[in-house]
Amino acid sequence: MTFPDCVDGKMGRVALPGTCGELVQGTLDEVPCLVSCPIDRYSVAAISLLPNADWILPPGMPKTHAALQAGLRYLGKAAAGGWLHMHSTLPRGRGYGSSTADIGATLYALGWATAIPLAPLEVAKLAVQVEPTDSSILPGLALWDHRHGRLYTDLGVPPALWIIVLDPGGEVDTLTFNRCDHRAALQKLAPIHREAFTLLQDGIRRGDIDSIGAAATLSATAHQTILCNPFLDLALSLSREVGAVGLCRAHSGTILGVLLDPGRTAVRHAVAYCKRQLGPGVHVFSTPMVSGGPRSLIVTSMQNS
Repeated sequence: MTFPDCVDGKMGRVALPGTCGELVQGTLDEVPCLVSCPIDRYSVAAISLLPNADWILPPGMPKTHAALQAGLRYLGKAAAGGWLHMHSTLPRGRGYGSSTADIGATLYALGWATAIPLAPLEVAKLAVQVEPTDSSILPGLALWDHRHGRLYTDLGVPPALWIIVLDPGGEVDTLTFNRCDHRAALQKLAPIHREAFTLLQDGIRRGDIDSIGAAATLSATAHQTILCNPFLDLALSLSREVGAVGLCRAHSGTILGVLLDPGRTAVRHAVAYCKRQLGPGVHVFSTPMVSGGPRSLIVTSMQNS
């Protein structure tokens, strides 16, 4: 990957993971919140601040541009100029957390480029000013109020789980989805959500992979009343057939994830089985669950870094 010249010796470069949807999403005491499922796929942002320059920005990324401006104002650098370069292979509108990865990587990179590193919670609270934000922007696994940033609990490091991502394509317009009034449905589902969040937190604390899988499956199936995924029943059957511990989903997207304990199940064989059953119309691949938060934090004074 190449970037424009770092003229004035200040460049921040950050990678932030995408997601396979969420392990659990719903409400707790009427606060909307989620625990994202970060995966080993990334958006990378590189920023350099240049004296007396306008901004050179990648086209077609208005939310990322808005986050950059919010970060500049927050850091007292509203008059600064420079360039922002983005690289990502995360698809849009399917539940890969692409917008959060782009926005978060940009804000973290901006902090390093200005030599005023931003703490994760600062980045997350700036991000929710732009749009609802996945908890993958925060380190480890996190319980997070993705709409307003009023609730944050660090749940610790992720378990040793692998995910078979089932991607049937398609797209959900997240802006339209997030504008819909789901309050009545969420109120009915509140007891299920509390059970799922409790199962998940206990499972992470005790290192109980089965509880984590049960929590994700409970959340995934309950969400059908809000956003029906036509592949969910088939994905549940495949999960049972390959000996998975559970199933996660994108709660505002199309993808699903079969959760595997690699100590019990041969991931490669399970992937091959899912591909045979689903055929070429569904993209199937495996990835480990990873920690959220930034990677590859670099500030450099080298040219053409």
